[in-house]
Amino acid sequence: MPPTVMPVAFDHHREALGIGESRPRISWKTSGAPGWTQTAYQVEIARNGETTLSSRIASEESVLVPWPAAPLRSGEEVSVRVRVWGPPEAGAAAGDEEPSDWSEPATVEAGLLEPEDWIATAITPAWDEDPESDRRPPLLRREFSVHSPIAKARLYVTAHGLFEVEVNGTRVGTDILSPGWTVYGERLRYYTYDVTELVHEGANAVGSWLADGWYRGRIGFHDGYRNLYGDKVALLAQLHITHADGSVSVVGTDTSWKAGFGPIGFTGLYEGESHDARQLPAGWSRPGFDDDGWSPVTTVQRDPATLVAPDGPPVRCTEEVRPVRVFTSPAGKTLVDFGQNLVGRLRITVQGKPGDQVTLRHAEVLQDGELFTRPLRRAISTDTYTIAGTEPETWEPRFTIHGFRYAEIDGWTGGDLSENMVARVYHTDMERTGWFDSSNPDLNRLHENVRWSMRGNFVDIPTDCPQRDERLGWTGDIQVFAPTASFLYDCSGMLTSWLKDVAVEQLPDGTIPWYVPVIPGGDEWTPIRPGAVWGDVAVLTPWTIYQRFGDTQVLRDQYDSAKAWVDLMDAKAGGSHLWNTGFQLGDWLDPTAPPHDPTAAKTDPYLVATAYFAWSATHLGRIASVLGKASDELHYTELGRAVAKAFADEYVYPSGAVAGDAQTAYALAIVFDLFPSEEQKQLAGRRLAELVADGGNRIATGFAGTPVISDALTDVGALDTAYDLLLEKECPSWLYAVEQGGTTIWERWDAMQPDGTVNPGNMTSFNHYALGAVADWMHRVVAGMSPLEPGYRRILFRPRPGGQLTHASARHETPYGTASISWTLDTGGLNVQVEVPTGCTARVELPGRAPFEVGSGAFSYAVETVA
Repeated sequence: MPPTVMPVAFDHHREALGIGESRPRISWKTSGAPGWTQTAYQVEIARNGETTLSSRIASEESVLVPWPAAPLRSGEEVSVRVRVWGPPEAGAAAGDEEPSDWSEPATVEAGLLEPEDWIATAITPAWDEDPESDRRPPLLRREFSVHSPIAKARLYVTAHGLFEVEVNGTRVGTDILSPGWTVYGERLRYYTYDVTELVHEGANAVGSWLADGWYRGRIGFHDGYRNLYGDKVALLAQLHITHADGSVSVVGTDTSWKAGFGPIGFTGLYEGESHDARQLPAGWSRPGFDDDGWSPVTTVQRDPATLVAPDGPPVRCTEEVRPVRVFTSPAGKTLVDFGQNLVGRLRITVQGKPGDQVTLRHAEVLQDGELFTRPLRRAISTDTYTIAGTEPETWEPRFTIHGFRYAEIDGWTGGDLSENMVARVYHTDMERTGWFDSSNPDLNRLHENVRWSMRGNFVDIPTDCPQRDERLGWTGDIQVFAPTASFLYDCSGMLTSWLKDVAVEQLPDGTIPWYVPVIPGGDEWTPIRPGAVWGDVAVLTPWTIYQRFGDTQVLRDQYDSAKAWVDLMDAKAGGSHLWNTGFQLGDWLDPTAPPHDPTAAKTDPYLVATAYFAWSATHLGRIASVLGKASDELHYTELGRAVAKAFADEYVYPSGAVAGDAQTAYALAIVFDLFPSEEQKQLAGRRLAELVADGGNRIATGFAGTPVISDALTDVGALDTAYDLLLEKECPSWLYAVEQGGTTIWERWDAMQPDGTVNPGNMTSFNHYALGAVADWMHRVVAGMSPLEPGYRRILFRPRPGGQLTHASARHETPYGTASISWTLDTGGLNVQVEVPTGCTARVELPGRAPFEVGSGAFSYAVETVA
């Protein structure tokens, strides 16, 4: 029987409105009988009232297949559906197969694809401002008339700074902090909105809020830096109105607009927002508003060739969290506990007299029963709302965001706090794709902590922390976390976009910055220097996206960047193939390092650098192979082998011992395959297991070692030790934070010390996903599911029970459909259930049985004994 075909998706877009690709790749999922495979497909495209069919294309591919028709034009909307064929049924002749039904139509619409499509000019208020001051955010507005019936309307918007647009008094879209943070001089995103229902014949008005955001707001270390990209906020917008007769009218930003002030006195990403509701000009974004007292605007330069459509979804509210406790602190302060460290903002409903002010302060933790803000450093994280006196009033900040679990409330004059306050969770609105469960509640909480830390730090770019005066796109953090991230959420579009900025910010000599986008980093991080683990994001993260999402295009797009990075390492190593000079972060935040010097790890930083040099060179050879670059494949494969030999000659002893006798050194050498012989690898593995056991199963690794130590132990047959490490509860350990009530992953293993005081280190974030990279091992080893071919086209199911677990499961929405595994262990043995998506195959490896292959479908297996 032919399968059911789901609606197609376009590239990595969750919503295909205003995309930047003229030839978007298409993907679809099928649900068919067990073992069914696709042999051919056909695409139908409806455009401009006409329908065209592709030929019947003989192919098993259904993920990111080429666009089969003429390219999209700017603003063009088309409808796409697909049908598929499989092998002929028994007795049927070849070519007589019945196709499936057509999928439901899916709509894709191009944005403004050419620079000349932009006829508007960016505008800013014409008033004078002190560029070193806290400037008040402006409002911009314009009225216009529509003289004939409307078929559809699209609004294309971007800004220098942040924007929120209203049409005829109604907010456009649900995204915040748009257009996000890119390397603005080279790449500025614009967003497309369907405003057909908001525009009407007759008089209309469009208005926009603007704010500093990353563009000119204070961001960065110490006291921060202002005006990094410019000292004027600006709006660039075009409203395209398609009339019933097919004609198009365009209303764009120009000098006919006017500027005024609204209720926001100041807003900053670190500082928070002050809002005086008495200052809101009633009806300012509606037609008929009296703007005679408003100021003129002037134009600013913006090259339309730098405007790009988004690759991934915007930042949106994805959840609301209610207070779990409202209480009074020892100092008499009113505190609210939301039970979860999260990233977002508060929405309050208040009532009171005109001029009454409510102050909201935010922090991740308490100390001595009070809100503890020292870890925020110079991030003030305070919002204030001044009441207009109309009851009730509901308010939420617009242009700031906080990392917090607790809020301190001053000046509350409304009703019950628990009923009139909610925390709204914001992050890039990615589709969730991964789940994990086990018989151990602490392990489940750890996994949730990892997921919450990803959510809190995937706010337009992959950040290192969401609460203090930093929130930067650290390259090393996402390099080690990308495999976990790509299981939990479809982050392909977001990371693809960010990697483009990595390439833009890469220095001519190949150096990858510590964080992207680049901002001044004080004496610590400026000038930019190359560093292992962090710079390797240029090679290893595109490879992860390819492996997890089946996308070869990201390898093409990032190839020059990846190659330049490996060539730089080669140059740094000279003829020795050892990268043993210059500054390195090494095994950053090794728990033995003192609070004031996170680089003072037990593992030699040059050992880490050389190990990563070998690993990235080897992976660049693999990337070259995928892309058909034969000479590069040979060169970088041989380079990887040469570096591995140099590593072994320098750091590995005949006994299998590794220089420094540190856990990270052994783990990197094992996982990166740097031993000359299997015997030495096994000897090293035994020593690694001894070190873990002798250390009481407490963590002794930092950013470089933690993501690989569990795999290293597993690879050398020390699975029990890996479980012991995972399930240890004494500090430092993964479950120590869980025992302490942590609801996210911490930056330091002892961010909260056993006595309830916060670590005195200057860097003490309670929401920092890098050390949560162990979740990838939980998915692949504890539950037992991993990709064997890109995009999970072929899956490995290999559960490895341990740690006294009696159950574990994982589910992942692959590009082909749902894959899952669930196992239980009891006195009768091991029982395993697996699910393979249509179009995929799997290799199943169970204790005491020879490996075997299965096609799509659901299967159950029982093993009487577990070796």
